[in-house]
Amino acid sequence: MSGRADIALLLADVDGTLVTQDKVLTSESQTAARELRAAGISLAITSGRPPKGMRMLIEPLALDTAVAGFNGGVYVDPKLTVLDQRNLDPDVAKEAVAVCLDAGLDAWLYTGEDWLIRDPEAPHVAREAFTVQFRAKVVPSFTDQYLRACVKVVGVSDDHGRVAACEQRAQRSLGNRASATPSQPYYLDITHPDANKGAVVERLSEILSIPKERIATIGDGVNDVLMFRRSGFSIAMGNASDQVKEQAKVVTDTNERDGFGKAVRRFILGREQ
Repeated sequence: MSGRADIALLLADVDGTLVTQDKVLTSESQTAARELRAAGISLAITSGRPPKGMRMLIEPLALDTAVAGFNGGVYVDPKLTVLDQRNLDPDVAKEAVAVCLDAGLDAWLYTGEDWLIRDPEAPHVAREAFTVQFRAKVVPSFTDQYLRACVKVVGVSDDHGRVAACEQRAQRSLGNRASATPSQPYYLDITHPDANKGAVVERLSEILSIPKERIATIGDGVNDVLMFRRSGFSIAMGNASDQVKEQAKVVTDTNERDGFGKAVRRFILGREQ
């Protein structure tokens, strides 16, 4: 397959895309990033992770573009200096926490600096700390001080059906005052309405003066579909659901089988595997 000579930027999701299920950035992915750079194509990353939860990727990928954390809630440069931040309205953040708790989910709250939890033994806390490589701050409750600085609320449950039901409830309750989308089957991310991966495409297009038609996107999650729709070319990972794959232009291999690297070489650079 021939490459895409029109592509100037590849915007990549992180978990399920750039890294393996064990959260490892492989040498193959790093090599593919270098090959993009050598071809004059920029690489940017976006994730529901906080920016400092992606700092371990910046140097290995030689990133020199804005990093979009919290699905676009906070943009930082490669030195993690904040370029732009979109906080939830405090009343919306408070309501989002209540929606999650009322639906039987645990709730986490993120500010630009801190990850706040109420129970250190709750599901996924240890795994998330391993993933982002920093610990949560345990608080008895989410006070007004934290709600005023809130960038993201996360609803957490291993009952995937309950998470999906909470997503619908949050969208009905919060309407256009927030964006509520799952980043994993067990995570519901609630952010500012302009903090979603579709808006990341728009914002990077502005920051880098690259037309959206010249931006390619790659991801595996339901929340990646928004960036697929805004970009000129979209790639779904092989580990994505059928629902997500149907929304992309092409499908690559899984994140366990170098799907990112294969996508770069086949679909962007047009090289034989």
